[in-house]
Amino acid sequence: MQFQFANHLHSPNRTLMPPTGLPIRAATETAIAHGIPPDRCDILQNGNTLVLRLTETLVARVVQDVDGPRQGTEWFARENALALHLTRHGAPVIPLHPDLPPGPHVHLGYPMNFWEFVTATEAEPDPVEIGTSLQECHEIMKSFAEPLPHLAILTESLQIVRERGLFPEATSSLLADHLTRSIRVLGDFPQQPLHGDAHLGNLMTTTKGLLWTDWEDTFSGPVEWDLASVVWNAQILDQDHATVDQILNAYRSRGGHIDPAALHQCLMARAAVMSVWYPILYPNPNPERQMKLKQRLDYLVSTH
Repeated sequence: MQFQFANHLHSPNRTLMPPTGLPIRAATETAIAHGIPPDRCDILQNGNTLVLRLTETLVARVVQDVDGPRQGTEWFARENALALHLTRHGAPVIPLHPDLPPGPHVHLGYPMNFWEFVTATEAEPDPVEIGTSLQECHEIMKSFAEPLPHLAILTESLQIVRERGLFPEATSSLLADHLTRSIRVLGDFPQQPLHGDAHLGNLMTTTKGLLWTDWEDTFSGPVEWDLASVVWNAQILDQDHATVDQILNAYRSRGGHIDPAALHQCLMARAAVMSVWYPILYPNPNPERQMKLKQRLDYLVSTH
């Protein structure tokens, strides 16, 4: 939910935090402790998460928002375990760096993990390849044996909207109603390990091909959640049904099954989840961000 790699990192719409010395020190000292002396400190992202390129191949991801809604390192540990599983089975993913233990690492109070640097290209991801690569990941994730929380991002978002007072009462009620219904309805569909936040910002066109990244939101749920995440903007905001059809048809062509009822419910649930996290990820949203939040809320009102 909180980070992306390489070219995708320089988004003008993100709310940037001033770089501080302690997170950088935490990452560099951890790398040195494992025998990798940094030869650079390129800031690739500076927000709730600080992403640093420390060597030709080493990227550190450090959580700066240590007081945010996610405490501890359980979600980092799940991400690391799933990323290792996917890499070992040849999935199209950015791998953890092989020269450090997977962690998660904690130093000076900052959780972090370490990834291989990959070079982004300017090419737009092909819709067919998007669908086939996601289905490939889903197929490999079926054999991931470690337990994952059930519908975690939905239950987490429901707790946030109920406890943190981020919205007016009517909006909070709308979001809570949608999330409560989605948790109930989606629990009746087949469950398996998921990416959890499979939007196009977490898919990178690189010199090594199309690669998925950012597995911190992984949970157990219906595959339609990831599909809804990847097509949401095209389906709802852009009305780009041709692209949506190409992605979904490619997913089916590789052997994936899509339940239309589950996909429809996941589109609504995705809108609710994204809306809940907006004030956390974008506390000072620009006009474009404000409009996108309004569009998501309007969509939820229309489907309530």
